[in-house]
Amino acid sequence: MKQIFCPDCHRRDFLRAATAGSAALFTSAGAFAEALSLTPFQTEGPFYPDKLPLDTDNDLIIMNDSVTPSVGEITHLHGRVLDKSGEPAAGAVVELWMADANGCYIHSQGAARGQERDGNFQGFGRFRTASDGRYYFRAIKPVPYGPRTAHYHVAVYRGGKRVLTTQCYIKGQELNKTDRILNSVTDKKLRDLLITEFKPVKGSKAGELEANWDIIVGLTPEDRGQDKGRKGPGTGFRPDGKGKGKGKGKGNR
Repeated sequence: MKQIFCPDCHRRDFLRAATAGSAALFTSAGAFAEALSLTPFQTEGPFYPDKLPLDTDNDLIIMNDSVTPSVGEITHLHGRVLDKSGEPAAGAVVELWMADANGCYIHSQGAARGQERDGNFQGFGRFRTASDGRYYFRAIKPVPYGPRTAHYHVAVYRGGKRVLTTQCYIKGQELNKTDRILNSVTDKKLRDLLITEFKPVKGSKAGELEANWDIIVGLTPEDRGQDKGRKGPGTGFRPDGKGKGKGKGKGNR
């Protein structure tokens, strides 16, 4: 699986700073074992791709060998996947899927009413974490649509089993206050684990953004039956892309 890493200097700068910050925080993982709470579950929704794109790397801005980027504010989402004790989840597969700048997903029924999907947007990507649990995606800043606040969809696999399905939100978004899915997490401290700040990338002339978001996962596969809004891939799905999705419908996104 092809993965991209820091092709320009300003991206290297913020990833280096983020790595240093994480190292300082987790110098003694055992000291934080009781402090780490699992990242809360959030519904997969009905628009996990029912047909995966040919390109599933971690750069959602450029598809395959195209030179035309997608529309939207370029955002670098990065962080670490950790277990409850603060140990890095090396070799975990992180998936990210999201709506394009028009609010459309790469799903046969994922187009927003009256909108056309951005044909240059990959909409879905995967990344296998490094030895320190670090992941990285180049995507666009998510946009709100309908009643939903802006969000990324994220899933994490360990040992070929999905251990977390969740969503990532932008700090300060007005719709965060009323978004039904975000606020299904009633404990504010846990809900805050789903929200992160999007900051300008220092030195970027194109106005790019970056967001650092750590994901804390358990060791056992999640109970997929708990997701009443899920209409995504069938039980035969495999994170290597060989499974086939069967999702359809317009439920919670």
